[in-house]
Amino acid sequence: MTDGHLLRELRQALRDGGLTGSFLVRDLRTGREAGIDPDIELPVASLVKLPLALATLERIRCGELDGAQQLEVQPGRATRPGPTGLTRFRHPARVALDDLLYLSTSLSDNAAANALFGLTPPGDVEARVRALGVRGLAVRHALGELTDTPVEHLPARDAHLAHSLAVGAATGGHGHRLPQLDVTRTNSGTARAFADLLEAFWTPSAVDPHTAARIRALMADNVLRQRLAPDFTSDAATWASKTGTLLNLRHEVGVVEHDDGDVFAVAALTESRVPAAAQPGAEALMAQVARELRDQLRHG
Repeated sequence: MTDGHLLRELRQALRDGGLTGSFLVRDLRTGREAGIDPDIELPVASLVKLPLALATLERIRCGELDGAQQLEVQPGRATRPGPTGLTRFRHPARVALDDLLYLSTSLSDNAAANALFGLTPPGDVEARVRALGVRGLAVRHALGELTDTPVEHLPARDAHLAHSLAVGAATGGHGHRLPQLDVTRTNSGTARAFADLLEAFWTPSAVDPHTAARIRALMADNVLRQRLAPDFTSDAATWASKTGTLLNLRHEVGVVEHDDGDVFAVAALTESRVPAAAQPGAEALMAQVARELRDQLRHG
């Protein structure tokens, strides 16, 4: 199948599944790429925890922070706390900075991430990313804003109303009535920017090797594995990744390493046009699209 034919088929599959998306798969050995609209800017949700981990680890390496330092973290106060981590706690907890990194990155714990942002503000996090030469990634705020959307203020049975607003209140240029979904006001990025960031972690030159190795380990320990992991994990391949979820956004970025030496960075950022919170079919579809782009590079 020609590259053009494959891309047309994948675009149609996304449309049929109620998704729009920005995808990029990059062979980290050769630099060859395959993608769908990889330079479209989208809100990144919890994907911002990767640049946060980078900035925090670099400050630890330079002696500006102590990984053993314990911080007191308040329990989550959101109406609907996250599925794991400190947001489920009922009482304050003292947690070492190194362990907050694990909770933020591997469990996608917003309370842990907010504690880290309290030490390294968003502007400093973005500056670390720009110092690597990565463009197209904006870090504007911590994670508190992401837990104050309409879905947190509605009964669970009415969550579809928040998703209807998320789908229907967007502009053609990715502005939005909800600030968390407006790329001029929220943390935003492109599939290409995340592929660049992943490449910096897996083939470190600008990133300190020890920092890169820790981030790779944290991503390998990611517990949220319902999206791309089923299509990229096998006895002959490992998958390390970070997910991002907010209303109608479903993202995942990661690296698949094959036993034969092939290594691919994969960035999949998607928006759903279906006003529903649970969409396992959308997650399966985004994985299928990402896998077929990888297969085209590997076997095409």
